[in-house]
Amino acid sequence: MGRATLSYSTSADVTTVVLRGDWSARTLGVAAQSLSELLNNATSVSLDLSEVGRFDTAGAYAVVTAARRQRSPGAIHAAPATLETIERVTRALAVISDPDNTSRPNRLAFLAVVGRGIVEFTVEIYQSLVFVGRLLRALCRVVINPRRLRLAPTSALVGRAGLSAAWIIAVTSFFIGSVIAFLGANLLRDLGAEGYTVELIALTLFREFNILITAIIIAGRSSSSFAAEIGAMKMNQEIDAMVVMGVDPYDALVLPRFLSLLLTITILTFVATVAGLAGGLLSTWLSLGYSPSFFFDRVLNNVDARHYWVGLSKAPIMAVIIAAIGCRQGLSVGIGIEALGRRVTTSVVHAIFAIIMIDAAAALLFMALDL
Repeated sequence: MGRATLSYSTSADVTTVVLRGDWSARTLGVAAQSLSELLNNATSVSLDLSEVGRFDTAGAYAVVTAARRQRSPGAIHAAPATLETIERVTRALAVISDPDNTSRPNRLAFLAVVGRGIVEFTVEIYQSLVFVGRLLRALCRVVINPRRLRLAPTSALVGRAGLSAAWIIAVTSFFIGSVIAFLGANLLRDLGAEGYTVELIALTLFREFNILITAIIIAGRSSSSFAAEIGAMKMNQEIDAMVVMGVDPYDALVLPRFLSLLLTITILTFVATVAGLAGGLLSTWLSLGYSPSFFFDRVLNNVDARHYWVGLSKAPIMAVIIAAIGCRQGLSVGIGIEALGRRVTTSVVHAIFAIIMIDAAAALLFMALDL
C-alpha cells in the first residue's frame, strides 16, 4: 500500500499535477493539504491521475475540493473508475451546498409522512381482510369436518393463554371494584344517596369493567404471546416448512389460539365480575357499614340480570379481536429481531385500541336499543 504523493511541472502557464500512490482514507496523509495549497497558488492546472492506485471517496473529496478553488478548472486525466468516483463526490457536494435541495425535504416532510401513513394504513386493512378471510375458511373446514380440529394444542392454549390469567384478572377487578365503591360512596354521601353505591358498583362491573379489564389483560398477555410465538416460528422458517409438508398454518397455529380465547374469555369475565363484586362489598362494608347480606340483597333486587348479559355479549367479539390481531402480526413478522419486537408491540397496541373502540361502539348501540 503506497502513500499518496504528488509532483508538478509548469509549462506555458499550465501547471500539470501528477498524483501517485493510493489516494484513500488510510494513506492520504498530508497530500490533500499539499494539493490544495498547490492549486490555490496556480493559475491554470491539469490533473493527471493515471498513476493513482487505490482511490476512494476520501481521495476524490480531496481532489474535488482542491479543484473548486480554480476559477477555470483544467482537464482531469484518469481511469474511468476514478472519474466515476470523482463525479459521484461532485454530485454529493452539489446537493449538500444547494440550499434548495436541503430545504425541499423539510417542506415536503409533512406530506411524505402523511402519504406514508395512508399507504401503510391501506396495506394493514388489506392484510387484515385477507387474514380474516383465511381464518373464516379454516373455521368452515373445521365445522364441516370436526376431525380437523387439533384438540391437543387447543386444550393446552386454554390453560396457558386463558385460564392462567385468572388470578391477575381477579386481583385487578377486586381493586377496581374497591375503587368504584370508595369513589361512589364519597360522591353519593354528599348527595344523601349513599345507598345507591351498591347499584353503581354492580352496573359498572356488569356492563363495562368486567369485560374491559378482562380483555385488556388478555390483550397484554395473549396477543403479545401469540405474535411472539408465531413470529419466531416464521423467522426460523418453521411456517414455511409446515407449508411444504402440506400443513395449513391457519389450521395448526391460528385456529387453536382463536378457539382457546373464545372458550376462556367467558369464564374469565365471570371471574372478573365476582372479584369486582367482592372488592365493592368489602369497601362498602368498611366505609358505609353495609353487611354482605344487605349488599347482595340490593344487587339481586335492584340490578336487572340483563346488564350482566349485555357485558357478557361483548366477550366473544373481544376474543376474536385479540386472537386475530396477535396471530396476524405474528404472521407478518419480517427478518430480524427488531421486526419481531415491533410486531409484538404493534399487536398489543392495536388490540387495546380495538378493544376500547369496540366497547365504546357497543355502549352506544346498547344505549340506542335501550338495553
